[in-house]
Amino acid sequence: MNVPEDLRYSSDHEWAQLDGSRARVGITDYAQDALGDVVFVELPEVGSPIEAGASVGEVESTKSVSDIYAPLSGTVVQVNDALGESPELLNDDPYGDGWIMVVEVADESQFDALLDPVAYRALTED
Repeated sequence: MNVPEDLRYSSDHEWAQLDGSRARVGITDYAQDALGDVVFVELPEVGSPIEAGASVGEVESTKSVSDIYAPLSGTVVQVNDALGESPELLNDDPYGDGWIMVVEVADESQFDALLDPVAYRALTED
């Protein structure tokens, strides 16, 4: 399982990468593997406010439908429109081309409260 060292993780299997006051967000390699082949992604709307821990969209796979949870509170400023045409990007490159959204973060201390790679690995090994 791939757990990049430069990201933070939620216990719901989303990742976040902070750049200034904005965070790029996606689902983890662990999550995409558990889902199986992704066939549809429902993205949040640009401009919508989101709360950490709240559902912001859905991922539909050949196995199930799962919620996407916001790891941070803020405002959605960008979504990955490529997922509409190519939802399999979540499987193929969850930390690169398969990102889901960019959030203008309301409280950057929430980022520090997310799991570091060591803690996330421990969570997924239990």
